[in-house]
Amino acid sequence: MSELKGIVQADLTGIENKLKDIHGRLGNIDAGIDTVDDHVKVVDKHIDRLTQDLHHFIAYQMGRNNVQEAKADLIDIKLELEQKFGKYKTVREHALGILQADDLGIVRKETISTATEELMLATPGYWLAPCLVALAAWISNQQDLADKAVKEGLRRNDEKTSLFFALVCRRANRKNACLKWAQRYLAGQNEESLDRNAIIILDAYASGLLGADSEGLIAKQIDKWLEHLAEKTGFVEQQREQWSKAILAKREPVDTSSYTYLRRYSPTWPVLEDILEGANLHEHIFDYFANIFEQEATNNSLKEQLDDILHSLVTDFDDEELPLKKRERYNELVIQFEGDKERAKKNLDIEEKLFETHKDFTQLLTEAAMNPEESHASVSTQKFAIALSRDWINEAYNDVIAKNRMKIPHKILIQVDVLDDNTIAGENEEKLLEKYRDLLLDEKKKALEKCVLTGFDTFCLYGGGAIAAMGGIMALTGSKGMGIIAVIAGIGCVIRHFSRKNEIVELKNKIETDFAQRLETGLEVIRAFMAEVVDFREEFTEKDKNSQDVLDFLNQITPEQYVRKLTDSNRKIML
Repeated sequence: MSELKGIVQADLTGIENKLKDIHGRLGNIDAGIDTVDDHVKVVDKHIDRLTQDLHHFIAYQMGRNNVQEAKADLIDIKLELEQKFGKYKTVREHALGILQADDLGIVRKETISTATEELMLATPGYWLAPCLVALAAWISNQQDLADKAVKEGLRRNDEKTSLFFALVCRRANRKNACLKWAQRYLAGQNEESLDRNAIIILDAYASGLLGADSEGLIAKQIDKWLEHLAEKTGFVEQQREQWSKAILAKREPVDTSSYTYLRRYSPTWPVLEDILEGANLHEHIFDYFANIFEQEATNNSLKEQLDDILHSLVTDFDDEELPLKKRERYNELVIQFEGDKERAKKNLDIEEKLFETHKDFTQLLTEAAMNPEESHASVSTQKFAIALSRDWINEAYNDVIAKNRMKIPHKILIQVDVLDDNTIAGENEEKLLEKYRDLLLDEKKKALEKCVLTGFDTFCLYGGGAIAAMGGIMALTGSKGMGIIAVIAGIGCVIRHFSRKNEIVELKNKIETDFAQRLETGLEVIRAFMAEVVDFREEFTEKDKNSQDVLDFLNQITPEQYVRKLTDSNRKIML
């Protein structure tokens, strides 16, 4: 009897430990399975946020790659420009050098003639080369050669050659000759398809460099152009669209780093960011216009001003350089917008007209006002263009304001954990906090309700005890093998019962802890989210108010008075 007891105790100890281990692992698996459904929704939301973060990271990385590609392409473009049109640059650099050398009288006429003839040989087909030969011939009093060279320049590019000599003649104070060249240039122009270099005449006119006779001619021509354009069907709508695009091109990314929770927890954020950027435009545009009109006209001498305009004429790219220049500008925009190719393409589409060889007069005004660097417009020309276009700018700007305000969302969506709701201006914070508590408590209640012993687990306690007792009796009465097996099975059942009971207690404690943490974090996020909603609404309102400053500024500009000032003799003070 004592021997059997020792065997039973020895055998049961090892088996008991193994059963306990197996039951423990099974219990962990069962507990994990029981809680999966409770966390599916939460996991889904986390996955959505992780997906968004991943998309942001991918977009950031793609942006960096795009910037590197753009920089590499810019290098290739500059090399190609140098290879194909590098000789043009040499000719351009000689243009002002010849004029200024003649002013100083420190370069021999023979040297100037020789240099221009060599340039003529090196750049066949380029319009500026024969113009420089003509210039050198005039300096050397070689009338026949000058006439031949002028004719060749006109043959190669009538418009640019006429502009060039109009400015050169004015620089030499030959007003009648300047007027004739200006008349020749204007005679070949159509207000619906102006040569893009017409900005040169406009610049000289607005800067007061062409003299009274020329101003009378150009003023009448401008009035005539505007009359003809205004008669076209859809002219007003065209101006509104044209100026709207030019204004919107001045939009810049706005700093939204203070809106951490709105960015992360609101599906409405892309719209909010867009309208805030639109509202931020008003201050930027006001500063842009104010800066133009605060600048005074240059105090440089007539020759210096004319040299600046001549420089813009001769250094501006020629038509054959256009494809490479467009590529160059696109890559510059990609770099400017940190790799955002879509935005770069959109802005290039807006600037597309800058690269057109011909455009209507109002487009010329728009470019002069809004893209002075690319269109080579002086401050005087910008003022003149804005004054003439004031009414069109006003209409376009009101349209820009209205469209941005139309996008303002009435309700801002919020998605925090189990909460999926909205707010207007953070006014329902307490309501959403309470709703979040209720949703979380309800979810916790459902999770806890699943943490109970199954019927089998309850049976294991009583049934297992009974089986073990019966096994003991069987072992004592003669059926030792079956008795031992029954005892082991009974003990295993009892162990499973208490193991599952302990696991459920641990699981309940874990659920309580997890939900307490989720509640604390969720409430904190909701409060911070609501605070940012309030801040956003206030910031947008303040930025949007600046739109009235722009309109008031434009309304104080009187086009008639401004144009009248352009004909006054004391121009430098007026501008």
